[in-house]
Amino acid sequence: MAVIHNTTLQPSKLELLTSWLPSRPWYRAGAGAPDLAKAGGFRLDDPQGEVGMEFMVVTDTSGTAPTTYFVPLTYRGAPLDGAEHALVGTMEHGELGRRWAYDGCHDPVLVAQLSALIEGRAQAQAQNTSDTPDLDVTRSYRGDAPLRLTTDTTDDQEGTALTAPQGTTLRLHRVLLPAADDATRPAPGTAGHLGGAWQLPDGTHAQGLFAVLHPAADA
Repeated sequence: MAVIHNTTLQPSKLELLTSWLPSRPWYRAGAGAPDLAKAGGFRLDDPQGEVGMEFMVVTDTSGTAPTTYFVPLTYRGAPLDGAEHALVGTMEHGELGRRWAYDGCHDPVLVAQLSALIEGRAQAQAQNTSDTPDLDVTRSYRGDAPLRLTTDTTDDQEGTALTAPQGTTLRLHRVLLPAADDATRPAPGTAGHLGGAWQLPDGTHAQGLFAVLHPAADA
């Protein structure tokens, strides 16, 4: 299980995201620089114990209405070869030293564990507490073959798409919207989903879909 360190980060994760988010095609521009607050998220464990994986939920209040984003990140102790385009930034960790933070959709370790999570082979972990499952995270998979998502990733104004060799596509909802009935059920005809909860600016909680798996026919 991943160990959560109670230590300093320079710059902070939110400071890194403040600089990085406006460069994304799915970012909803506000009146100025993003004004970010942590709203939730979860972690996954690396079986090798080398790569930190965090699925952050952050809310930007710089616009006329708050916008909540879903941001998978990986933290590494050395640069990831060939992933310069996915670098969010570097930071100094009070215990681990320099860490390279990446958009996790381009990191093969996170993508493999995300596949395992959706299939039910991995357990989401609490964001801020070591060795604690996050029971708010929901998932489903209705495929016939093992899910093997790749880092063949496309960003557009609607979010991020990750493909799998069998033709399925996982569409990440980078901009999160609360489910109308406070449930995280995907639409009929989809092949799976990932959902969870986050905190709204007024202190209440919302639930919704983080990602939906589409079969080859409608991906």
